[in-house]
Amino acid sequence: MYPTDPIYTINMNDQQRGWFYAEYERARKDEVIGVLIAIFLGGLGIHHFYLRRDGLGLLYLLFSWTGIPMVIAWIEAFFMPGRVRQYNAMQAMFISSQILGGPIHPGAPAAATHCEACGNSIDPTATFCNHCGAAINRSALSIQPAQ
Repeated sequence: MYPTDPIYTINMNDQQRGWFYAEYERARKDEVIGVLIAIFLGGLGIHHFYLRRDGLGLLYLLFSWTGIPMVIAWIEAFFMPGRVRQYNAMQAMFISSQILGGPIHPGAPAAATHCEACGNSIDPTATFCNHCGAAINRSALSIQPAQ
């Protein structure tokens, strides 16, 4: 029995939900592992590589000879569980959007919005069309697939 998560799996059927949990188990990171890596290997920036934060990992690796990254990593070990939960939430959102075929970012339009006067694509939050200058009536907008 899979645990139910109404945020990411609410619009999925059983097959999609099973696929989601299989992919999520492959992508998720463990909080305890993250804390242990930060404590023991944090001076080398390995805890940042664990969460795919390669830029910070390289920065820690560059300055590892100074000992400063080790001190910072000990402090970051306290923040590691929250960072791992945030990483896991981002992975769940991405996997869910890929399975459902929707936008990756919540609130992003799934299809392009077009002006009725000229037919060009416009920003869904715009008040006027950038191309012809026509006023956009929200009820007059037609959602059409992007071309």
